[in-house]
Amino acid sequence: MATETQAPRAAAHITEPIVRDRIYIGGEWVASAGDASIEVLDSTTEQVIGTVPEGTAADVDLAVTSGHAGFEAWSQVPMGERAEACRAISAGLAQRAEELALLIACEVGMPIGQAAAIQAGLPAMDFGAAPEALEEIAWEEQVGNSLIVREPVGVVGAITPWNYPLHQICAKVAPALAAGCSIVVKPSEVTPLSAFVLAEIIDEIGLPPGAFNLVTGFGPVVGEAIAAHPDVDMVSFTGSTRAGRRVSEVAAGTVKRVALELGGKSANVVLDDADLITAVSYGVGNCFLNSGQTCSAHTRMLVPRAKLAEAEAIAAAAAEKSTIGDPLDPATRLGPLVSDAHREHVRDYIRKGEAEGAKLVAGGADAPEDLESGYFVRPTVFSEVKPDMAIAQEEIFGPVLSIIPYDDEDEAVEIANGTVYGLDGGVWSSDPEHAKSVARRMRTGQVQINGATFNPVAPFGGVKQSGNGRELGKFGLEEFLDVKSIQL
Repeated sequence: MATETQAPRAAAHITEPIVRDRIYIGGEWVASAGDASIEVLDSTTEQVIGTVPEGTAADVDLAVTSGHAGFEAWSQVPMGERAEACRAISAGLAQRAEELALLIACEVGMPIGQAAAIQAGLPAMDFGAAPEALEEIAWEEQVGNSLIVREPVGVVGAITPWNYPLHQICAKVAPALAAGCSIVVKPSEVTPLSAFVLAEIIDEIGLPPGAFNLVTGFGPVVGEAIAAHPDVDMVSFTGSTRAGRRVSEVAAGTVKRVALELGGKSANVVLDDADLITAVSYGVGNCFLNSGQTCSAHTRMLVPRAKLAEAEAIAAAAAEKSTIGDPLDPATRLGPLVSDAHREHVRDYIRKGEAEGAKLVAGGADAPEDLESGYFVRPTVFSEVKPDMAIAQEEIFGPVLSIIPYDDEDEAVEIANGTVYGLDGGVWSSDPEHAKSVARRMRTGQVQINGATFNPVAPFGGVKQSGNGRELGKFGLEEFLDVKSIQL
């Protein structure tokens, strides 16, 4: 499995725009049916660093038609060969890791060292883990007089977000291809450049034409066309809960399968017996990863009321250490947000928190000093946050932490479960068994105990309005399979 990546030795911002004037359909680079293009901006310099085609519904139709032909061929390829293809794609991604880290650091704003490990490293792991997941599936089993077989679902439409652009694509493409499906991918129009690198690697591997297709464009056009298309058998969507509702509505017209990985407002429960300095410091870092542009970020920190003042001081100090700046500067710990519109969205929430009466202990809505360009927001910590405040209920998607006091453990669990979301969470305690007992009471797709490491092959997904279905590992592969009973 190709998992090791290194930060680039030296990096500079992209100055010569990358022109991508073709989409990838049927194993070929073809012109879009439309003649418009989309500009891609560097989130630090605010300059155009690339252009991609503004795809159309006609492009989607062609891609789906090609996808059907690709499915007929690819689904018949032996599993061992599909596994080898995934290994080859993983190796190709690892070879281009430095290029990918720079692209995504410029687009999204994640510091380059983290981008190398996460934004470039995880996609290679997604494909590298697929062969092992194939081995864990019960492809055939006997139940009474029935033979139960698992088969690829068919043509998959993948609609992906901007915050972890390539990982969110590969977390869908790798298991779909491993399962024997064909796929049509629509990357985010905000951060699409890394998707073209993946398409180039797949093109070099030489999959059957139509097994993988890439159509860039806007959600209301390309995304809706994918979700509505009668010949798309399944849609896998990652993005906001609002957009996920729309995908479900459109897909319902043809009763296709829909997998959704949506928003979150995850609670980090610090129990009374936890190491407060470690728990709070780690919790701030978790909340601020990728400048808070992470669906699973622990944006609500629940602490015992008696320890609130101490937690505030620790969190404020941690926020102060979150050096803001150019993501290509090794000293930077917090880069910009992805766009001007998103920056204003996050600042509006900071203002709303102050207006609601939350206590501002670090940061604020004012622009950071000494940064002439870039979509920066100061790392912000609120305390004395009430559970019903907007900043405690709604996904902000920026470096904004809400510290919420509680009086007893039952209240902590009630607060943790008291949002429409259920994607992630954390529990901190000096007694791991005690922490696990609390974790079991939390209605969420995953929980980290005492800052446990993210597992890239464990099932990832949410409950309630954080979505349905799971990604990664064996469980992610199963999403792309149908179950058939053959009576004997």
